[in-house]
Amino acid sequence: MLLWVQDKADVLESHSYQIKSALDSFPLPAVLRLKTYIKPWAKGSARFSRDNVFFRDDYICQYCRKTFPHSKLTLDHVLPYSRGGKKDWTNIVTACRPCNHKKANKTPEEAGMPLIKKPKILKQQAAKPITKKNKHLVPDIWQPYIFI
Repeated sequence: MLLWVQDKADVLESHSYQIKSALDSFPLPAVLRLKTYIKPWAKGSARFSRDNVFFRDDYICQYCRKTFPHSKLTLDHVLPYSRGGKKDWTNIVTACRPCNHKKANKTPEEAGMPLIKKPKILKQQAAKPITKKNKHLVPDIWQPYIFI
């Protein structure tokens, strides 16, 4: 949103829902085109976000070990938020909706649902290019803009 508001990017596609401010509402951008090159973040950890967690976990539910498209995944707190769990790289994992609901307000051990791997911080240089093999995992609205 900031890039668009600052006139540093053009919106090519938008989601169907709106972002509301005190005075106006705007369609949520889904695909942006940068007007000028923006230098990547400094090396180190990547920005914590839903998309980066899904990317780190290879779009695989960390409980049932099945691969899902972006739209079918959720974020799960390993130690539930209601029990003091933080929203950070080491406590959030990718989960499909059925597994997330089954685990509910329990730890993986209490739910009898062991994790595939312990969650860790995603390093910035770990980014993988989009290939024919993983192209189906990106959101549908991006598909016309991905050329492989």
